[in-house]
Amino acid sequence: MKKRVLVVDDSVTMRDMVAYTMKSAGFTVFEADDGLNAIDFLDKQTVDLVITDINMPRLDGVGLIEKLRNSDINRFLPILCLTTETDPNLKNAAKSAGATGWLVKPFDPDVLVRAAHKVCL
Repeated sequence: MKKRVLVVDDSVTMRDMVAYTMKSAGFTVFEADDGLNAIDFLDKQTVDLVITDINMPRLDGVGLIEKLRNSDINRFLPILCLTTETDPNLKNAAKSAGATGWLVKPFDPDVLVRAAHKVCL
């Protein structure tokens, strides 16, 4: 059965690139343009992995991670941050919130797919 991934990013171009990469690797891909829409989606659907940007309107990536970690259903869901941010404070905030991993844009498709497979055992 195909693994299901939710890609959360306010950039359509970035969502398209990540979605293409993940679909090419055999994942079923869903998309959300910010953290609130991701939460709405996850209230109705289950996935095996979330790949999220950090800087987004309405609910950013760290806020999304916090909400998912405080959810009974999604508490242990793997979450990869994929962002342009290199600020160690933001990385630490995401890690403290419960991020599973951190990748920096622009991303290497092979590295992203390997990370996704690693956390989606």
